Amino acid sequence: MEKNFFIGVDVGSASVRAGIFTPKGERLAFAVRPIAQFHSGESQVEQSSADIWLRVCETVKEAVALSGVSADAVSSIGFDATCSLVAVGEGGSPVSVSESGSPERDIVMWMDHRATEEATAINLTNDPALQYVGGEVSVEMELPKILWIKRHYPERYRQVWRFFDLADYLVWRASGADAASVCTLTCKWNYLAHEGRFSDSLLADVGLEDVLSKVPPKVLELGERAGTLCESAAHQLGLTTRVVVAGGIIDAHAGGLALAAANPAGSLTIISGTSNCHMVASADPVMVPGVWGPYFGAMLPKLWLNEGGQSAAGALVDWTLNQSAAWAGLVSEAKAQGESPYALLNRQVELLERQEHYPTCHYHILADHHGNRSPRANPDARGMASGLSLETGVSELARRYLATLQAIAYGTRHIIESLVEAGHRIERIVMCGGATKNPLWLREYANATGRAIHLAEEEDPVTLGAALLGAVACGAFDGFADAARAMVREGRRIEPDASTYAFHDAKYCVYLQMYQDQQRYADVMYRACSLSNDKTIDEQQDD
Repeated sequence: MEKNFFIGVDVGSASVRAGIFTPKGERLAFAVRPIAQFHSGESQVEQSSADIWLRVCETVKEAVALSGVSADAVSSIGFDATCSLVAVGEGGSPVSVSESGSPERDIVMWMDHRATEEATAINLTNDPALQYVGGEVSVEMELPKILWIKRHYPERYRQVWRFFDLADYLVWRASGADAASVCTLTCKWNYLAHEGRFSDSLLADVGLEDVLSKVPPKVLELGERAGTLCESAAHQLGLTTRVVVAGGIIDAHAGGLALAAANPAGSLTIISGTSNCHMVASADPVMVPGVWGPYFGAMLPKLWLNEGGQSAAGALVDWTLNQSAAWAGLVSEAKAQGESPYALLNRQVELLERQEHYPTCHYHILADHHGNRSPRANPDARGMASGLSLETGVSELARRYLATLQAIAYGTRHIIESLVEAGHRIERIVMCGGATKNPLWLREYANATGRAIHLAEEEDPVTLGAALLGAVACGAFDGFADAARAMVREGRRIEPDASTYAFHDAKYCVYLQMYQDQQRYADVMYRACSLSNDKTIDEQQDD
C-alpha cells in the first residue's frame, strides 16, 4: 500500500470535517461531526475550543479507521478553520469572551457583530494600513473583536496569553508551535505581509499598543511546516509524532487554494457556505473599494489576493425556509419519501415556472439581512422584500426561495462587477461548497452573473485544500501548483442560459435600487428619531 497519505481538517461554522487523501487527490475516507454555537442576543455568537478540538480528534480517528490506512502511513495534516477568535490564558486555559463568564465560551465567532463601535473607531483613524482591507475594517475581523474585549472585559483581556485565529489555534494544539499563518494574520488582523509588519500607528491610535505581546511571534508562510505532532496530540488524534503539521489557513482560502493553485490567472473562486467568499489572485496589487485586500501571499505564495464576501448566503436560505410553516411539511414529506427536502422544493419551483415562466418577476429580495460585507462594506444594511401578497403555502415558499437564491446571486454579480471595474480580469468562475449541491442555485448563479460555473470533481475542495497544505509542507510536492495539478481534478460546468439575460439584467437593476431606497428610508427615520430624541431630552431638562 502507498505510504504517503495526507489528512485535511476543515472546521466550518457548524461542523468539523476530516478527509484522508492520496497523492493523486483520491479521498479514501471522510468523517463529520457537529460543533456547538452559543448565541447571546442579536449579535453575539460564541463557540468552545474544547468542543472543537474534541470533534477534530473524533473525525480524524474515524477517517483514518474508515480508510484502512495505517497511522504510520500518514505523512501530514493540514488545518483550515473559520476566521474566529480564540482567547487562551497562561498554560492553555480558556478565557471567556461571553457575558455569561463561562470559560467554555472562549471563541468569538466570525459572524459575531458585537464590535461595530470598535470597527468604526478603527476606521476613523484613516490609517494607511486600511487601504489593504478595502478602505475599512469589517466588524468580522479580529482587531475590532479584541478591542471590544479590552473595553468590556479588561480583566479578561489581561488574562489572555494568546489571541489565536482558530486555524492557528488548531496548529498550536497539534504541534505546540506558537505561530500564526500569513493567511490569518494578513486577512483578519491587518498584518501588512508585503512589509512584514503591523501598523504601529493604527494599534496606538485605538489603544491596542500592547496587543502584539498577545499575538504569536512567528509568521508561517503557506506550505511551511509548523512542526510535527506533539505527543499528546498524536495520542488524541490516533497518529504518530512523525506526522508533519502545516501552518494553518482560513477555510474559504483553503477552498480557493485548491481551486485556483493550478491556474490562478483570470480565475474567481467562490466558496459557498453559511456565508460566501469570492477570491481572486493577481500578480500586482489591485485596490477595490469595499472589497478586502489586496493581501500579499494570503492564498497563494507571491500573489496578491482580493476577497469579496456575503455575510449570509446559506444562512439566509435556511432562515428563509424556516420562516415558512410549509417548510416543516416538506421536510416531513421528504423524509417519508427518502429524499432531500431541497429536491422537493426545487420541483415546486419547476412547477411554478411551468405556470408563470418567471415567478419572481414582481417579487424582489435584497439579501443584506446580516449586513453587506462587499462591496458596500455596510454592516448596518438590512434585507428587504418587495412584491409581497397574501399567497401562502408551498407555492409562496417556492417563490420566496427562488427570489432569495437569485438575490444572493445578484450580490455575487455586484462583487464581480466591482472587481472588474477596479482592474481585475475574470475569465472563469470556479465554485465549491454547499451551493454546488443545489442544481437550482447553480443555475441561478450562472444566469444571474452571465458566466459559466466550473466545479471540481472533489465534492469537498476545502478539506482537500487543507490536505494540500500538508502535502507541500511535508515535501511531497515542490509547491502548490504541482500539488494541485496532481491532486485536484475539474468536474462539471454549468453554462448560463442566454434567453434569461434580459430578465436578470432587469432584476439586478431592481436589486441595486433597493439598497439605495433603503438608505433613503434610513435617512428619513434617522432624522425623525433624532428629533424625537432631542425633544425628549429637552422635556426632561425642563422638568
